[in-house]
Amino acid sequence: MFSLCLFLLLFGCGNPEAKSKELYGTAQFEEQQRNFKHARQLYEQIVKEYPNTETAKQAETRLRELEGK
Repeated sequence: MFSLCLFLLLFGCGNPEAKSKELYGTAQFEEQQRNFKHARQLYEQIVKEYPNTETAKQAETRLRELEGK
């Protein structure tokens, strides 16, 4: 039982930086496909859900650069 709890504690919460990078990669793909609306949504999700990550800073930069597209 202890092993199961430890496993869930270590892997259930996940790594915020890794999750934000995964979303960022998807957002970049959406930009390449010229789907700017969805890319913006993904960047906004990163900033909202993972605000203390380096990826959130990058997402904020991309959001500024996408203004008007």
